[in-house]
Amino acid sequence: MQPSHAAPEAYAPAGDNAVLTAIGDISVGGSWVQIPTGRFPIKGSVWTVQDFSRNEEKISTVGIVLAVLFIWLCFLSLLFLLMKERRVTGHVQVTVQGQGFHHSTMIPAVSAQTFFQVSQQVNYVRGLAA
Repeated sequence: MQPSHAAPEAYAPAGDNAVLTAIGDISVGGSWVQIPTGRFPIKGSVWTVQDFSRNEEKISTVGIVLAVLFIWLCFLSLLFLLMKERRVTGHVQVTVQGQGFHHSTMIPAVSAQTFFQVSQQVNYVRGLAA
């Protein structure tokens, strides 16, 4: 005897249409890669990742204001100028190419770990493509 209702789709076994990971606007399933121009087989695809991020460092605005305010009290206030602001800018570029397709996507670099995280995703996908 079969139940009168089917299991909700969220609990149904994942088929080949399940997205395993997404890198920017590239989605990857078990046997396919989805880019904006269509879906292609993942077997034999070549993945590259390049780091175009950079670390910027500048004197903190707060440090400049404090140095100017306290310059007349003591010359040690110039130490406020040693306060630095650090931030990561740029992007990480991921490129996939295969039989009949080529696509690149840019992922904004929001921290120093962005390149490492994207590289780990690409390595996972390379394993699927082999």
